[in-house]
Amino acid sequence: MITIEKIKKKALEEHIPIIMDDSLEVIKGILIKEKPKNILEIGTATGYSSICFATIILDNYKKTSPSSSIEIDTIELDELRANEAIDNINQMNLRTIINVIKGDAVDILPTINKKYDIVFIDAAKGKYPVFLKEAIRLSHKNTIIIADNILYKGYVMSDYNKHKQRTAVTHLREYIKLVTENERLETKILEKGDGLAITQVLYWKYVWR
Repeated sequence: MITIEKIKKKALEEHIPIIMDDSLEVIKGILIKEKPKNILEIGTATGYSSICFATIILDNYKKTSPSSSIEIDTIELDELRANEAIDNINQMNLRTIINVIKGDAVDILPTINKKYDIVFIDAAKGKYPVFLKEAIRLSHKNTIIIADNILYKGYVMSDYNKHKQRTAVTHLREYIKLVTENERLETKILEKGDGLAITQVLYWKYVWR
């Protein structure tokens, strides 16, 4: 029988990036407080984080029909990982809650036309500003946008400028600038895990600049 612990263990053994425990603890607090009905995740991997989110919410807010109380859309580029995520989600009996969308989020996000209470970004670091643009479009007032790995091994807040990670670091710095200088957003940068940027949409008016 599959469990969250087994999914986590397998991912770690195979060196598949998953959300760190202390970052998940912060997000757990947000989920319990906000009681989201719709969540968008950019970067599914093997489904660990979306399964954790669904489990946290269902465990804390059991209703008559819990399967209809929350919907999670999660996007994954790697087809093998997406298929593994679907299998894990099915085995955890969460298929009616978590919807895995296969493909490149850069292409898929513009085709989505719904509003989300929470957006969780944990995919290609070099595309974070693009993901943010779409996350804001898919938000409403008080939507919370969470970006994981925002400090990227400490490189983002240092004078790191080596070629190997330069693109990722440059775009993560751009992301931080965008969420901290936009008057419609309120952002906290937490040194949890590999860094979390937690952004709340104070009021919604889609004017991208």
